[in-house]
Amino acid sequence: MATILETRGLKKNYFTKPALRGVDLKIESGRILGLMGPNGSGKTTLLKILAGLQKPSGGGFSVDGVPGGHRTKELVSFLADRNTLYDWMRASDAIGFYADFFPDFDRAKAMDMLSFMKLSPETRVKEMSKGMIEKLNLTLAFSRRARLFILDEPLGGVDPVARERIVSTIIKTWTEDSAIVISTHLVNDVERLFNDVAFIDDGEILLSGDAEALRSERGKSIDQLYIEIFSDR
Repeated sequence: MATILETRGLKKNYFTKPALRGVDLKIESGRILGLMGPNGSGKTTLLKILAGLQKPSGGGFSVDGVPGGHRTKELVSFLADRNTLYDWMRASDAIGFYADFFPDFDRAKAMDMLSFMKLSPETRVKEMSKGMIEKLNLTLAFSRRARLFILDEPLGGVDPVARERIVSTIIKTWTEDSAIVISTHLVNDVERLFNDVAFIDDGEILLSGDAEALRSERGKSIDQLYIEIFSDR
């Protein structure tokens, strides 16, 4: 297996306040990492650095062997934790926008995913429910031929039916030569996806490793581990 993502002592400071305090992570191809922690733990800061939206204050990272920088943006598909599409856009407009912006965007795959998600290409963003918007954004993210997919709270605020459809889409669409990082609070809904997990708080990785090995060693689900680790913090 190829190493898709490696971070080495990754740090980020906002003025004098540290947001990341030397994060070390490694993800191989064909793996899905669950990144978990409370609000303000450093999750989104880490993901934005990996997506090329922020610069680290120290340390570094590589994606598919390419040092972090403008070149890794071409290898990373990032799904932000909030909608960035315009209200006037139809789903087909959003697909056209992404196709123009990203050379690796697969328009045919996007249309196929729209069908799987039960979304009409003619529906406008302003007419969509929160769950429909989440599904459209996921369609756009996964229609790129990226090596690393980063999903920041992809299930936030959507109903259980939409969650299941989103989880099914993640399983259906990604390839073994890529890797996924999923940040989520809804651990119980998605922990079955995780090959690896990392628990982060105050900018530090508290525990990480193979999800199944941790379940076996600790005799607990990942959701139960999350509660145990963060209940007193």
